[in-house]
Amino acid sequence: MSIRSKFLTTRALAQAGIIAALYVALVLSNAMFSYGMIQIRIAEALTILPLFMPAAIPGVFIGCLIANIFSPFPNIIDIVFGSLTSLLASIMTYQIGRDLAKTKVKELPKFLLAAIPPVLANAIIVGTYVGILWYPAIPVYLVMLSVGAGQVVACYLLGGFLYFGLRKTKLGR
Repeated sequence: MSIRSKFLTTRALAQAGIIAALYVALVLSNAMFSYGMIQIRIAEALTILPLFMPAAIPGVFIGCLIANIFSPFPNIIDIVFGSLTSLLASIMTYQIGRDLAKTKVKELPKFLLAAIPPVLANAIIVGTYVGILWYPAIPVYLVMLSVGAGQVVACYLLGGFLYFGLRKTKLGR
């Protein structure tokens, strides 16, 4: 089954919709911490889901797109580039999972490697435009570090709980 056909099943569409809705709900219910220079976007823990299902790729992308529309800093750059950053990171996480499935890499290193794309992509891309657009008095590298630190918490700490919790379920096997 090709990756394209994996996205077009009723099950995959339902999974993507649920993930998108969950992403939006997590962002909006924690909006105080989800936007700006100092952010820990709890929903970013969901970026680990492409390791388990390809439907998480459009789910995270669409969820991020919708969540960014509700930003207190509404800007087409954030809506477009923030969402595309999540799409890129999800695709990369999926690809890492596919590549590592062919090896005998243990679970912890697999998780640690798979969480790198969302952390780096958001730190670099989102950190750059957030710094330029909303915090021009602060050096961009500091904004990038701040966004990256929040991503580490969301992806490695919260995403770790999600990853290792799912590994114990039917979905994770």
